[in-house]
Amino acid sequence: MEFVEPIRSKKQIDALKKYLRGQNIRDYLLFVLGINSGLRISDLLKLQVEEVYNQDRISIREQKTGKRKDLPLSDTCKKAIQEYVKATGHKSGALFASRKVGNPISRVHAYRILSEGASRVGIKEAVGTHTLRKSFAFHAYQSGVDITRIQKLLNHSAPSVTLAYIGITRQELDNVYFNLNL
Repeated sequence: MEFVEPIRSKKQIDALKKYLRGQNIRDYLLFVLGINSGLRISDLLKLQVEEVYNQDRISIREQKTGKRKDLPLSDTCKKAIQEYVKATGHKSGALFASRKVGNPISRVHAYRILSEGASRVGIKEAVGTHTLRKSFAFHAYQSGVDITRIQKLLNHSAPSVTLAYIGITRQELDNVYFNLNL
């Protein structure tokens, strides 16, 4: 699997959302829920409609860590879920259902959806399923959320791991010193 980056530009996020919404409401929801929750793709793909539809929170057991994860659904996520249910009529079963009734799409299928969509809207960086989680963390950090809180949300072992994960380089950190000049 190729190394992927977060989508750093909100303009590119908006373009990809618009593209995916026009292609398939399920794919749009996958993107929106992924970049707003920070969940791993394995946990996203296991979600059932009834776990998120008309809900305020998601409560799951993470596949990778086995830990319980409980998080609120943002207004953006709730709206996307409502649009999905209205468009599809699905109120139960796999949230990201494949054409095979009852089964979710595969990780490979999700990768293709995101990678192709990114390419179509002109994103040059490598984009895949892990881009969702990295974008969540990157934009949380950019909006001023303390790195130790993001570390906890992602279950990382140290802040340095989280900084490397979201692509914050030593030069970017050094620039704080160069640009402050009090």
